[in-house]
Amino acid sequence: MTEDQSPSIDFWGPLRKTTQSRIGLGRAGDALPTSRVLEFKAAHAAARDAVHAPLDTGIFVGHVESVGIGTPVVVASSASTRSEYLRRPDLGRSPTDLAAVENSGRELGFVLADGLSPRALMDHGQPLLAALVEELGDLYSMAPPVIATNARVALGDHIAAAMGVRTVIVLIGERPGLSVADSIGIYLTHLPRVGRTDADRNCISNIHPPEGLGYEQAARVVAGLVAGARKLGRSGVDLKDTSRSISLTTAETLTLD
Repeated sequence: MTEDQSPSIDFWGPLRKTTQSRIGLGRAGDALPTSRVLEFKAAHAAARDAVHAPLDTGIFVGHVESVGIGTPVVVASSASTRSEYLRRPDLGRSPTDLAAVENSGRELGFVLADGLSPRALMDHGQPLLAALVEELGDLYSMAPPVIATNARVALGDHIAAAMGVRTVIVLIGERPGLSVADSIGIYLTHLPRVGRTDADRNCISNIHPPEGLGYEQAARVVAGLVAGARKLGRSGVDLKDTSRSISLTTAETLTLD
């Protein structure tokens, strides 16, 4: 084999290992290689399955209870099916019956919502909740958790009002993409009440280790936001995440010492 006939070097290979983005896909004639087309179709199917597959509450209740902050209550939104939930976002923001939710008057309440990826909640909900409890448990009183199905973020305000908590932390499955189908997000609302808007909340997204944000790192951000919200008296656009700057300052201090 002459030098001109040697196989071409895959320039994109090393770069492709550093990102979940689809880069350097190559081509076969005027189209993508068959392997790349099949990878895309598989990712699309995984995203669709993540949206439509319902949360297995029977198994998930046991996972959440193992965290040790109480037996979770399961509630549902006004959307009776996944199909209706996807077609009517407004129904996902209102509850059916919250009579089983105890008014504990605690400082923090956790709502675990299936959102647009029940798979994400099933995969990451329990370890993420455990990391949050580990980070916050010695500082604040916590109400027993609530699991919400066919839920949008704003459903957490209704649940928080029933719980009587000062701050609600909603763990919710995020909209699946073609790179990640099991990402979970956290929405924090201080002094929650029905009618709060997204401007009143703080969001930590893209939690799906090992590729995305880790559980402990997300919990540290939440701890900083809870402390800031209590000091400021509100959450949302006026509240900023200072956890990274605090870590940087600490690191600099340790270096100087």
